[in-house]
Amino acid sequence: MGIKVHGPMLSPAVVRVVATLNEKNLDFELIHVDLQNGDHKKEPFISLNPFGQVPAFEDGDLKLFESRAITQYIAHTYADKGNQLLPNDPKKMAIMSVWIEVEAQKFDPVGSKLSYEIVIKPMLGMVTDDAIVAENEEKLSKLLDIYESRLKNSKHLGGDSFTLADLHHAPVLHYLIRTKVKSLFNARPHVSAWVADILARPAWAKSLELTK
Repeated sequence: MGIKVHGPMLSPAVVRVVATLNEKNLDFELIHVDLQNGDHKKEPFISLNPFGQVPAFEDGDLKLFESRAITQYIAHTYADKGNQLLPNDPKKMAIMSVWIEVEAQKFDPVGSKLSYEIVIKPMLGMVTDDAIVAENEEKLSKLLDIYESRLKNSKHLGGDSFTLADLHHAPVLHYLIRTKVKSLFNARPHVSAWVADILARPAWAKSLELTK
């Protein structure tokens, strides 16, 4: 039956899953879901994700949703394939898990709001809310100070090796560094080097090809 990913590649959550599959050199079928037509709220998609959000994921008879849960399943199940995305040491695994939570709870809410206001709204012909942008730029700046401090001590968030904690940031980073917010990353040398490293990975480039 193989691996299937349901969702549009314009969704950062979908790209997060696809990038993980590409890091693992796994074959998969990408099934487009038309969000504008509301297909994510209808059958057959709603049977895969009852919350009506992309992505949905299938691996044989296993069905999953929530992108970060999917990436962790892939990394654990296919540990012997492609690039290693998980530490072997339990303490390093715990540190990586902390930064997975930081991405989900701290970085993504701020980064996604900025992406929506600065990137998505103009694409849809909508007006950017400058007050929301300013508020979240300030939040991002404070957050990146913490990242800079962390990355002074290790090349990646989870340690010296690239892990899911880094990969999970890639979709939103890809949007943000193409906007004026890039200056916030560039002002912090360790953060800037980390971003460049993540977005230069071959698996990420391969994933972006599917967005075209």
